[in-house]
Amino acid sequence: MNEAVELLDGAGALLICAGAGMGVDSGLPDFRGGEGFWRAYPPYARLGLRFEELADPRHFAEDPELAWGFYGHRLSLYRRTVPHDGFRLLLSLGARLPGGVRVFTSNVDGQFQKAGFEFVAEAHGSIHHLQCLGGCTDDIWPADMDVVVDEETMRAVPPLPSCPRCGGLARPNILMFGDVSWVPDRSQAQLDELTAWRRTARDLVVVELGAGQAVPTVRRYSELASAATGALIRINPREPQIRHGRGVSIAAGALETLKQLLPR
Repeated sequence: MNEAVELLDGAGALLICAGAGMGVDSGLPDFRGGEGFWRAYPPYARLGLRFEELADPRHFAEDPELAWGFYGHRLSLYRRTVPHDGFRLLLSLGARLPGGVRVFTSNVDGQFQKAGFEFVAEAHGSIHHLQCLGGCTDDIWPADMDVVVDEETMRAVPPLPSCPRCGGLARPNILMFGDVSWVPDRSQAQLDELTAWRRTARDLVVVELGAGQAVPTVRRYSELASAATGALIRINPREPQIRHGRGVSIAAGALETLKQLLPR
């Protein structure tokens, strides 16, 4: 903890890299493993469907009510969720640094934007934006509709979200498993901005929170961003280890650690 405090005291800019564990302290479900997912969504346990199976774009074509039941429920959940106080602590720290703060996340929940962060690179897209399932256009538009979900069956009730151009089914602008149709333009623009900022950021410190090894997108990015200096703080209660010891690892949850690291 002392090493982490020293790194933050010397920071000129802050890069936050966040995985799904960042949202647990806000009350969002932990999808780690089948049992964790099924505790959050008992109807899927009865059907024997795992997260990896539901997060597959083929369901939008084969069974759109099932697909939109899952994503519509999550959209509603994320809209209702209030970001925990750790978001505010990080935002306050970034505001005091000359180089400011940026976020890189695999999360699709929009919690950083809700907490007030202006520059967020969403590597896997956002549930708050949609694209055409049929590919009539590469346009991406806000998900400004409500999806009614029968919580007994976890199936969406028509009408389902549609493309304003062709009238066909819409899907979330999220990179799913085995997804070859995701439109990456919005996320790529965010990543390009982040890359340009990193080139100018001096005394950059990377704080990684809740990023596991199962989908290592965030862990790889945080290690890349801190490779030259080793100024990486990895906060993870289950998988805190850092390759080659290039950084500081803290085996604890996001909120409890941030409260200790950052002044209120």
